[in-house]
Amino acid sequence: MLYKGGILNAWRKKQAVAIQKSFFQTLPELPGVERECAELAWFLYDLHHVNGRYELVRTETVYTEYWSALNKMTTPEPGAVESFMLLLQDKLNEKLDHPPDAPTLLDVPLQ
Repeated sequence: MLYKGGILNAWRKKQAVAIQKSFFQTLPELPGVERECAELAWFLYDLHHVNGRYELVRTETVYTEYWSALNKMTTPEPGAVESFMLLLQDKLNEKLDHPPDAPTLLDVPLQ
């Protein structure tokens, strides 16, 4: 999507991406646009069990602009470093048989 999609976008060609719905839901929420303004159509598919067999069914179509979708997927939205340090220290504490005598991650200056 990044390299070839950039070429197609430069040529003003519309693109379609077929993707499993559950995987699409793990992506950041992409800013949608009306179909007429879209540069990308995301075709979301699921497997449905029908009459004893599975069928691939398109369940939804999401329309986006190329650059806004790409920027949303490639720009992280990090939380507070303090929350990460607390989570990391909790994970370390779970692995220890006894509390540490030495300074913990929470005692380390963040700058």
